[in-house]
Amino acid sequence: MSRETKRRNGELRPASLGVRDVLRVGAVGLRTRPARAFLSALGIAIGIAAMVAVVGISSSSRAELDGQLDALGTNLLTVAPGVRLTGEQAQLPLAAEAMVGRIGPVRAESAVGKVDDAAVYRSNKIPDVETNGIIAYAARTNLLDTIGATVRSGKWLDAATGRYPATVLGSSAADRLGITKAGPDTQVLIGNTWFTVLGILEPAALAPELDSSALMGWPAADTTLSFDGHPTTIYTRSDDAQVEAVRSVLGATANPEAPNEVDVSRPSDALAAKQAAGQAFTGLLLGLGAVALLVGGVGVANIMVISVLERRSEIGLRRSLGATRGQIRTQFLTESLLLSALGGAGGALLGSAVTAAYASYQSWLTVIPIWSLVGGIAATLAIGGLAGLYPAIRAARLSPTEALRTG
Repeated sequence: MSRETKRRNGELRPASLGVRDVLRVGAVGLRTRPARAFLSALGIAIGIAAMVAVVGISSSSRAELDGQLDALGTNLLTVAPGVRLTGEQAQLPLAAEAMVGRIGPVRAESAVGKVDDAAVYRSNKIPDVETNGIIAYAARTNLLDTIGATVRSGKWLDAATGRYPATVLGSSAADRLGITKAGPDTQVLIGNTWFTVLGILEPAALAPELDSSALMGWPAADTTLSFDGHPTTIYTRSDDAQVEAVRSVLGATANPEAPNEVDVSRPSDALAAKQAAGQAFTGLLLGLGAVALLVGGVGVANIMVISVLERRSEIGLRRSLGATRGQIRTQFLTESLLLSALGGAGGALLGSAVTAAYASYQSWLTVIPIWSLVGGIAATLAIGGLAGLYPAIRAARLSPTEALRTG
């Protein structure tokens, strides 16, 4: 009597295999052909690693953006002139900033005004056409507090320095001018006047238009560069619960005579759009990961079919010793699932490592959703089951005599 049969009520019946026996028998192919098993599992691992890494990096980036928005606030609204019906550029009234400040829920407001015909140069030897795209703005002294920007070098304008030819450069403007440090000996030419570089800003996340600007005090722009005094952008901070209500009245308040000529926006919406674009790119990468996973599944199926062909004699011997079709089917299906599980676990670890390394490089918080790990391994088991189903059924259909004759 074989080990796979037992006597019950005077007749031989196949012995049932426990979970441990199923795993031991199913792992025979992996132990005897380790190189082939590794290469097959590698195909699965690459697909899972790609999917986990894409989801993890995307989640880490989103967490960084959410943290940035939480720190800067999403209650910043901007008011800018729109376009008239005739197609000309509109202009905000001189009193627009003061009128906006009278809105009840508005807690802070500030403004900048573009100074026309005031190109910015590092030297008076530079041709007029080479402006580097730097724009000169008059700025209120409370601008940084309102938009949540910080100074990288030097200091910001105050009531005293705002009356004299002193400027604070945006981060991109300083890079284009080749200025790395602010100081009394560093000057730039704005219009026909030399301005001392008082400070250099860090990149302004919620007001990126200021990164390529040269900012000066409102009084200095008036007396030195004949600034007309009209604001071109008004920044407001409102109570969080009242942002939408304030947004609905900003246009009519800033320009009561022509509210249709006012553009009102929220900078965080631009960041949200950037995040949406990143999500679309993430979807593309996930698709590529799914293709890699499918290719890995095809590789598993191919290996299992070859394994059945190579192990006909083993199948015939087990059948002749009393193994049932179901036990043979279970053996090869288990082998396929083990192969896929190894690839899935390896891919999850590899994808997590890639995410952690990239997040660390970007100085982000590492975020790997649990569902991506669990879902990735579950997907490999599903693909492994489908990939091994046909070879398992094929192996189970072999009769003992046919298997031993052709083995």
